Amino acid sequence: MTTPEVCFEDLPAGRRIALGTVVVDRDEMLAFNRRFDPQPFHVDEDAARASLFGGLCASGWFTASLWMRCYVDGLLSRAASLGSPGGDEIAWPAPVFAGDRLDAAMEVVAARVSASRPQLGLVTLVGTLTRGAGTDEAVDVYRGRFTGMFGRRGSDGTAGV
Repeated sequence: MTTPEVCFEDLPAGRRIALGTVVVDRDEMLAFNRRFDPQPFHVDEDAARASLFGGLCASGWFTASLWMRCYVDGLLSRAASLGSPGGDEIAWPAPVFAGDRLDAAMEVVAARVSASRPQLGLVTLVGTLTRGAGTDEAVDVYRGRFTGMFGRRGSDGTAGV
């Protein structure tokens, strides 16, 4: 990677970043569900119709992976990302179905320089996927809160990593 476009200093608390849009592909969703979360409402048409979801829905873990892909494409691929030590929240407040159009976003809720490793910054992020963004029917289908580690910009304009 060349010099990163986005470093810790570019991610102050309060910054909101749109990460793009994804449309849920049925075959991809079913393949994931069958391999990693084969509950009846995720893999069996009849069982799903009879469930409280009313049809085949995505595994929450699949939904989280859609957000992660948007995060990589929309930010991390051009950032001084140093990984993540984890998070403290994940939620799937509404089901996701094949064909859903989901808008991904993130908001920086806190940012600080690491006390033990001052060459990196710790950024607390809240990521969301929203179905129907910008409409009266908008509903979040994913929310995750975690910490991202980002390299700090050096005095010469390069990431100090």
